[in-house]
Amino acid sequence: MSSNPCPALVLNSTGDTQFDTNALKGQTFVLYFYPKDSTPGCTTETGDFRDLHSQFLAAQCQVFGISRDSLKSHENFKTKLNLPFELVSDPDEVACEAFGVMKLKNMYGKQVRGIERSTFVINAEGEIIKEWRGVKVPNHAAEVLSIVQSMQ
Repeated sequence: MSSNPCPALVLNSTGDTQFDTNALKGQTFVLYFYPKDSTPGCTTETGDFRDLHSQFLAAQCQVFGISRDSLKSHENFKTKLNLPFELVSDPDEVACEAFGVMKLKNMYGKQVRGIERSTFVINAEGEIIKEWRGVKVPNHAAEVLSIVQSMQ
């Protein structure tokens, strides 16, 4: 399995925390990009990661969700879904560009730029060891969990 280094990023996240990829070296984490807080697919996907969170922790893996939404929007989404993990705010698309997840999408017949639903597993050495792009939500979080568990 070829690996690429995880981009060095420092971004604001919920809970008055900073998401810092360099500070995460030494631990495995999942970073999932989603288009928008409180939309049906993103709510389902985030809920699935929430429901499996204890199993991710048992596999020594942290989970982070990330979108272009504001911290305020993220805090509301986190509270609404009672999330045990932080959401990262990327309004300037720094992480989106670094991971190459911005795509032109058709919405109601118009071309719009948006986040392609994507997930990355980063190992303790700071390398991206697995990625999914154009994710379909059903069973996705469970699939990510099985990859993380297989790394142990």
